Amino acid sequence: MSDRKQSSDGTEESSEQMIEQPDAGLEPEAASAQSDEQKTPAADEAKPTDEAPAPEPTIEELQATAQEYLEGWQRARAEFSNYKRRVDRELLEAYQRAAGDILTRYLGVLDDLERALKDRPQEGETAAWAEGIEMIYRKMKSILEAEGVEPIQAAGERFDPNFHEAISHEDDNDSPSGHVIEVVQPGYRLGDRVLRPAMVRVAK
Repeated sequence: MSDRKQSSDGTEESSEQMIEQPDAGLEPEAASAQSDEQKTPAADEAKPTDEAPAPEPTIEELQATAQEYLEGWQRARAEFSNYKRRVDRELLEAYQRAAGDILTRYLGVLDDLERALKDRPQEGETAAWAEGIEMIYRKMKSILEAEGVEPIQAAGERFDPNFHEAISHEDDNDSPSGHVIEVVQPGYRLGDRVLRPAMVRVAK
């Protein structure tokens, strides 16, 4: 038989209804949070605390890496060497072009001195004058040679349009066909560059 209690408004309540439920006054979200907090330690205990260490590289792997680095260094060195040679070649060509443009202007003066000395007098007052002209000619020629200017070989050579300029083709029994008979004006070169081709007469 259950105990009953008279309420203030006259209604009766059983003693069982007066017993408070432990979670009756909690909101659903609070109850869920409380449940999660109770589960959290168990979940943390299930996780591993330390990760497995990475495996050490083998000798073969280290050798392969070292070989790769060596090959990369060798390629870089070869590329730099090729670059340096290319730059040196371009600088030399630029110098030859600039120097050639200047030196070509003096070739005409050299021609005039050579013509003046062709029939130089051997005696008298003019002989001393001719000797002074020859000294100037030799000095100018040595300056051009010091700059790398070289005469183009033409006399008796086979005609080469890269170095020779034919002003005439003539019959000549003493020279083979296609060979230079006479050099009318000497030609000059600076390295691989032709400053002025030799003007020649060629045998038919």
